[in-house]
Amino acid sequence: MRLTPQITQALTNLKIESLNPMQETAIESWREGKDLILLSPTGSGKTLAYLLPLIETLQPDVKGVQAVVLVPSRELALQIDQVFKSLNTPYRVMSCYGGRPAMEEHRTMKGINPSVIIGTPGRMNDHLGKQNFDVTDVQTLIIDEFDKCLEFGFQEEMATVIGQLPRLKRRFLLSATDAEEIPRFTGLNQTLKLNFLSVDEPISERIHIYKVLSPIKDKLETLYQLLCTLGNKSTLVFCNHRESVERVGKYLQSKKYPCGIFHGGMEQDDRERSLYKFRNGSCHVLISTDLAARGLDIPEIENIVHYHMPIQEDGYIHRNGRTARWEADGNSYIILHPEENLPAYIQEEPEWFEIPENIPHPAQPQFVTLYIGKGKKDKINKIDIVGFLSKKGNLGKEEIGRIDVKDHYAYVAITRKKIKETLKSIKNEKIKGVKTVIEEAK
Repeated sequence: MRLTPQITQALTNLKIESLNPMQETAIESWREGKDLILLSPTGSGKTLAYLLPLIETLQPDVKGVQAVVLVPSRELALQIDQVFKSLNTPYRVMSCYGGRPAMEEHRTMKGINPSVIIGTPGRMNDHLGKQNFDVTDVQTLIIDEFDKCLEFGFQEEMATVIGQLPRLKRRFLLSATDAEEIPRFTGLNQTLKLNFLSVDEPISERIHIYKVLSPIKDKLETLYQLLCTLGNKSTLVFCNHRESVERVGKYLQSKKYPCGIFHGGMEQDDRERSLYKFRNGSCHVLISTDLAARGLDIPEIENIVHYHMPIQEDGYIHRNGRTARWEADGNSYIILHPEENLPAYIQEEPEWFEIPENIPHPAQPQFVTLYIGKGKKDKINKIDIVGFLSKKGNLGKEEIGRIDVKDHYAYVAITRKKIKETLKSIKNEKIKGVKTVIEEAK
């Protein structure tokens, strides 16, 4: 495939040597000038499949917003924002979502003058209704996870957003599951559908699916025993309701089992902290609603546990798609009580998983997360943090894990066995000449 200088440089910046066939097909198809619908499995690289052709489309001499990317969740918006920035193009990008002041986002818009805005439908309508950015040059619309964005509850918001973008010329819709129909308000015209979903194969031959019997209707104790049996493997537990997530989380914590929770009713800072700790290995179990079934790029998840089964098959597909990513293997456990049956959409009967009689104690995560009260706006970067922890905290590089630096704070994973010693060593020490709060993230 012919790679333009923009894409070649972007791939170099990402340290990616080659594209997969789906990504190549998406780029070549976009060049034909038609609207696209791309269906491809979770973890197959759909984000790059639209960001790379997008940077070919953007015009360097246009100063305003040229493209809008609509997503169903703030986590997906943030993730795409980070991937776009890592392409290191001349174009500015920003993400917009609920849970933080819209005025703050408006100031950012005016300050950086982005070419691309990534946002959730509600927050995008807020900015469009207040005319916070000029839509004159918005010619490209991308809808990621379009099946979720176009669900009945979202349709009115989506129609309102699209109705306020009068000069759209191109549309690109993507998902891991198809929608029954695409509403007319999307304005698709001369559409090319690229389907990389295999209808004949099971969800994934690399996912091993098991049934786990709960002897009673309340599955809490069975879940606890299962998680203890799985050890310190990265595990995502799905519940159907926020209240259930809270209940399961409290029960596991009462049993001294280290876990995090994640759902749409939490404050944004709490949601981000849960994700950071799950990603960096300082919390190996995350209890979540289906909010975590889409848009989270965490390649090392080994186990999915269905505490509740989703009503629809597409929910089951997206949940299981969190594991067995990038050619890895994974496991999916379905907890059933005696009166419960498998949903009709599961065709093949999974094998039973027997919980052993002797349950091991809850495994402790390898890492602990440190909170540092300074970030990018304070001229603190990853190199500064590594240097500080190595010199003042007496940590070796292998004892420092993932580092996430935000505008006004940072999270860093360090080995659990060194946490007390490290906190004692760095007490009252300055990082890059600045005194700040450094403590274990709760």
